[in-house]
Amino acid sequence: QVQLVESGGGLVQPGGSLRLSCAASGNLFSSRAMGWYRQAPEKQRELVATITTAGTTNYVDAVKGRFTASRDNAKNTLYLQMNSLKLDDTAVYYCNALGGPWLWGQGTQVTVSS
Repeated sequence: QVQLVESGGGLVQPGGSLRLSCAASGNLFSSRAMGWYRQAPEKQRELVATITTAGTTNYVDAVKGRFTASRDNAKNTLYLQMNSLKLDDTAVYYCNALGGPWLWGQGTQVTVSS
């Protein structure tokens, strides 16, 4: 079973930036499209960014132009560069495979606050 470990979260002021990482164990990472999800307090988990095995990305409107997903298949690692962060971006961020997720990791907390 693939294990996912997210990191890179923290406390940042509005307008700031963070870069999240997601490390996957095993050798299945490069063969799967991946997604970044987030779950804000008292809200359902939502998919905010996707990236295909070839690196094609897609984003929800709320983060389009501010977030950039990327992947390094040689390192089994997924990234999310988050710029111009807003208060509404506060959430726990997770990564997972699309179309049949693996076990969820612990996520990484992103808090945007002044």
